[in-house]
Order: sequence, then C-alpha cells, then structure tokens
Amino acid sequence: MYKGVALSVLASITFGILYFYTEFLKPLNSEETFAWRMLATIPFLTLLMWSMGDLKLIADILKRALKQPTFILWLILSSILCTTQLWLFLWGPINGRGLQVSLGYFLLPLVMVLIGCVLYKEKLSKWQIAAIVLAVLGVGHEIWRIGSIAWETAYVALAYPLYFFLRRVFKTDNLGGFWWDLALIIPVSIYLAFIYSDTVSLIAVFPHLILAVIGLGFLSALGLGSYILASRYLPFVIFGLLSYLEPVLLAFASILLGERVSATEWFTYIPIWCAVLLLVIEGTLHLMKQKNKQDELKINANNLEKRIGRDE
Repeated sequence: MYKGVALSVLASITFGILYFYTEFLKPLNSEETFAWRMLATIPFLTLLMWSMGDLKLIADILKRALKQPTFILWLILSSILCTTQLWLFLWGPINGRGLQVSLGYFLLPLVMVLIGCVLYKEKLSKWQIAAIVLAVLGVGHEIWRIGSIAWETAYVALAYPLYFFLRRVFKTDNLGGFWWDLALIIPVSIYLAFIYSDTVSLIAVFPHLILAVIGLGFLSALGLGSYILASRYLPFVIFGLLSYLEPVLLAFASILLGERVSATEWFTYIPIWCAVLLLVIEGTLHLMKQKNKQDELKINANNLEKRIGRDE
C-alpha cells in the first residue's frame, strides 16, 4: 500500500512539472510536442523496465497477442485510450484550455471512486467520505458555473477510468502493457514529427529543443511509469482519491502559465484543496498509528525478553 501511495505522489508531482514544462518546448505545437514525447519516452521507459527486471513483460504480452489474435484489438484500443489522453494533456496548456483539462482531472477521481465502490465493492473511511463530499461540492459548483461540461473535461473524466478498468480486466495493468500502449502509436508519432511537419529543421534553428525533448522523455517515463505502477498496487478507491493531488498541481501550473482564476472559480478549487488536505491528514494519522503499534510491539518484545532472562 505504502509503495503505491509513494508512486502515486511521485507521479502527481512529475505531472505538475510536465504541465509547466511545455513552456520549454516552444515553438513546437501540441501535435509536434506529443510526437516527440512518445518518441523520447519509449527509450527511457525501456531503461526503467530493464533496471527493474521487467523487460519480460513486453515479451509476455507479445506471446499472448500471437496466441490470441483478438487480443491485438484490445492492445490497439488501450493504446488509443492512453495516448489520446497524453496528447490532450499537452494540447490543453499550449492552446489555453489548461483549466478545462484540469477540471477533468478534478472529476476523474470521483468516477474512479464510483467504479471502486460499485464494481470492486471497496469501502470508504469517514475521512474519505468527507473528502468525496467536498470534491463533489467543488466539481458540482464548477459544472453549475459553466453551465455545461467541456469536451476536454468529459474525455479526461470518462476515458481514463475506462482505460484503467479494462487494463485490469485484460491483465495488462503493468509496465509491459503501458510499453505497448506507446509502441503502437510510434508510426503516428513518426508521421507527426517528420512528415506532418519538419521538426528536424525547427530543432536546428532552436537547438535548446534537443535537451528539452530529452528531459520530456525522462519526466514522462518517470511520471507515467509511476502512475501505471500505482494503479496496480492500490485499490481503485485509494488510487482515485490520491489522484486529487494532480489537478491541484495542474491548476497551479495553469495559473503560472498565465491563465486566471476568477472570484467565482475559487468556490470550485477551495473545496477540492480541502478534500486533498483531509486525505493528507488521514494518511498522516494512519502512519502515526502504525508507528505507535510498531513501538508497542518492540516494547512488548523487550519486556518479554527481560522476563525470560529473569526466569532463567
């Protein structure tokens, strides 16, 4: 559980950095940035899997596809669900739609919690229920304020839970499955990078893009790899609730990129931030209880040793 929590937090922090990182990739547009992100992430992801001894997962999925040709259809669908989200993640801030995308990430955890409770029969603690109530208030206010849900918001909130749910169903919820998600989109990435637009000549004019793309690949592999692993180690409810750290960071990144939060929008973000705070408090209390239990066990063990020594 703790490993999953740590991976989820690491992923959220990395995604927050990536949202702001798009500034270093100018003058690449969203399609070009997406293409180079895919091309640069694969090598770093492969290195990460090699260091963890997980390269065999790639071969295992290939063997399944060769034995079950229909399984290839799922791999293609999985790749589409995953990579379109990655494209939207970059497209949003570049095109001034960062807050709409971040609202999708606000709504996403609620959908994940709903799936966890309905399909997996997972239980909620009192702290988690309170966090959900606050989150519902914040998201509900934003939907009421706008009067509708932007397509970016709806796609993030619905497609990602479907993606994670189906990954568990088809048993590809590991780094090997994610590797194939990226590998299958490589032809599209090559087209966008070298045929749709001549980014090589653009990089020649702006040489800083070489280091920027390398950094993009490293951060993407770190963040996405951690996120995928966290989804495997954590229950759906916990995984969903921890995802609230990400939209908080995305909202801050959007503000730093020049987007502004109006007075009425604060009624959306404040309840969400309070929900995240409740989860932090619950996690801290849980860690303190665990530490106290460990200390009690040590004290009891020491007392037992002393008694045995006296009896002897």
